[in-house]
Amino acid sequence: MAFLDKVFKREETVNIEEFLNSLDVEEETMYEDVDAFVKPMSLTSAEDAEQVIKEVKDGNIILLNIEALAKRNALKLKELITKIKNSVLEIDGDIARISHDRVIITPSKVKIIKRRIQE
Repeated sequence: MAFLDKVFKREETVNIEEFLNSLDVEEETMYEDVDAFVKPMSLTSAEDAEQVIKEVKDGNIILLNIEALAKRNALKLKELITKIKNSVLEIDGDIARISHDRVIITPSKVKIIKRRIQE
C-alpha cells in the first residue's frame, strides 16, 4: 500500500521566493484615480532623506530600506532618521520601524499602530 501512496501522491513543490518576487513584476504605468502611493525607497544619503520628506508631504506612504546605511554609518542613519521624523511629525504624519531593515513613514491622517495586538 505504501508503494501506491507514493505513486498516486502528488508532491507539490512551491518556490516561495519565486512566488513572492512575482508579485511586483507589474510594469510601471501611469495610474489614474489614486489618492496615494506606497513607495519603496532606500536611505543612503541626505538627498534620499529630502526625497522621502517630499514624498510624504505629497501624501505617499514610504517603505524605507535603511540596511545599507545602518551597516555603513549608524551615526549618519540616526541623523537622517531624526531629520525625517521631525519633518513628518510637523505635518502630523507618523514613522515606525517595521523590521530590522525597514521603516514605514506615513503622511498626515495615516497613523501607525505601534503596539502588537494580542491574538
